[in-house]
Amino acid sequence: MATRHEPWPATVVTAVAGVLGDTAHGLTGREIGQLLAVVKVPDADGGGNKRDRLAAALLAQQARQGASNCVITFIKEAMAPVRYVQQPHTFSRRQDDLNEVLVHVGLRINDKGQVARGPTAATLSEAARHASSLRAELRRRSTHPQVLRYCTLEILAKNPSHASLEAVKSVADRLRQLSGQGLDGARLVDAVLMPGHGTARVAINANATGPELCGVRRRRPRQRRQCCLRPGRPPVAVMPGRRRVGVR
Repeated sequence: MATRHEPWPATVVTAVAGVLGDTAHGLTGREIGQLLAVVKVPDADGGGNKRDRLAAALLAQQARQGASNCVITFIKEAMAPVRYVQQPHTFSRRQDDLNEVLVHVGLRINDKGQVARGPTAATLSEAARHASSLRAELRRRSTHPQVLRYCTLEILAKNPSHASLEAVKSVADRLRQLSGQGLDGARLVDAVLMPGHGTARVAINANATGPELCGVRRRRPRQRRQCCLRPGRPPVAVMPGRRRVGVR
């Protein structure tokens, strides 16, 4: 006899439906209908969007059965690895997003696509940490969306090293987009962030100067210090008890 699992909160079921019925990265309407038929859950297709349709069907079945088994079974079918042979990154994205939801009920999606026991979180920050998702952690730290756009595939492949490299490479592309310059490397940074004594084409602050900008006297303004990070200009390090030296 199958184990009966306690009903999940409606908010969790709705969030699961939000992931699997997401407009951009979720199942298609046809796939949702097929999967509901496979797990023997009556469809609630009332002309609404995919997320609402799936949530309504799962919540209604959970209420009828007094158990969350139908939701667990649907997730298991939707996350079967064989469905993602040609789209492994899609599996990774959905796994990460579902784990951010399921951690609130002490569950997770393992690499076999099955619902398994996991840590429980009470806050969004805890959920992001326990989800074991680099993308979730970056979102928790309010990483700029433009950075995430450049390294999405590397993040989904769980390759932090390559993700960091792509994120760094994206800076030059972004500077060219914002400034209209066709330069590269040090010339691009100098032209965009430090154009002589004029106003920077791309400002990282109010373009103020002096100690008020960095909050510490006798230090370079942040706009100028940012330029020290450009290729070909080594950063400056302070060795204990010694003068500043260039790091090669």
